[in-house]
Amino acid sequence: MVPCAAARVPPALLLMVVLTAILARPLTAAAPERVLVVVNDNSPLSRAIGEYYAARRGVPPANVCHLKTTTNESIEREDYDRQIAKPIGRFLNQRGLRESIYYIVTTAGVPLKVPGTGGLQGTEASVDSELTLLYSDLTGGKSHALAGAIANPFFGKRDTPFSHPQFPIYLVTRLAAYDLAGVKAMIDRSLRASNRGKFVIDLEGADDKMGNDWLRNAAILLPPDRVTFDESPKPVYEQADVIGYASWGSNDHNHDRRFPGFHWLPGGIVTEYVSSDGRTFARPPERWVPGHNWVLQTGWFAGSPQSLVADSILEGATGGSGHVYEPYLPFTPRPDLLLPAYYSGRDLAESYYLAIPALSWQNIVVGDPLCSLGKP
Repeated sequence: MVPCAAARVPPALLLMVVLTAILARPLTAAAPERVLVVVNDNSPLSRAIGEYYAARRGVPPANVCHLKTTTNESIEREDYDRQIAKPIGRFLNQRGLRESIYYIVTTAGVPLKVPGTGGLQGTEASVDSELTLLYSDLTGGKSHALAGAIANPFFGKRDTPFSHPQFPIYLVTRLAAYDLAGVKAMIDRSLRASNRGKFVIDLEGADDKMGNDWLRNAAILLPPDRVTFDESPKPVYEQADVIGYASWGSNDHNHDRRFPGFHWLPGGIVTEYVSSDGRTFARPPERWVPGHNWVLQTGWFAGSPQSLVADSILEGATGGSGHVYEPYLPFTPRPDLLLPAYYSGRDLAESYYLAIPALSWQNIVVGDPLCSLGKP
């Protein structure tokens, strides 16, 4: 992660101005007709997830796009363009859905990541983040640049509803877990979401590094009676009725467990400052424990020692964010944007994407895009 200093926003001013604006914002009801479900016909898992989700959410059959591509989690750039991006773009144009679709939902069995060069000017990215820019590619007549991150036009739009063509992107989320039962349970929880429970915000110590300041501001922007806030060196474990969680995950050097031992409420979401928590949805060995040791590879799983967002889904979360490759801290989701937006009643997809600074990058969002707690 890239360290950087950031000034803390005065608590009283932040709470008064921002939270008032969020709660006063008119909400646009998310409709199943705005969802495109992407299914890989070569994957029985992908087909089963697509069928289940479309039926449970009432997504029109005409909004299900069928691909034939690899079932591997990694796909080369040329194959991504030929087997994923171009067929989806053609489907949207031929069905007259380019403007009306706001959300693209990929399913486990659709490739997860595009390898390439690393670093801030690299070309590696998640499939889902690349698909966010399909709208601008289609309307602009040319593909976006591949090197480095591209600024997200929806980032920070706390009090503006998402719409086309104002925001020339798609909001892309992924329905994935360790198995079909896990995905079905996540979808079912999204349909039972309600605005109750607490937001657990866990700093790594009490210093003023940038990520900690975002966590502090997130706590300030939420009602005090809905927040469990901790800036001690000890990680927060064993919490009940959790509806939101933000922390450093396995990057917290005192983190020594695979699962925090939370009881999640339906609709609960998670975001962590972890470089590779979206790298795979393969299930680790039962006794595997994530950590932060990049020297001893004996403790690694799927190329990294770090925690996995899929474990949060397994424990009972309804949505989460992750990264398929190193995103660098400034490009991770901002909890001070994400959690207040979700609390205010914005849907899961809007809440995450207004908190993610860059696209064509490493980020993924896991969950039903239409999941919403409703207004407080």
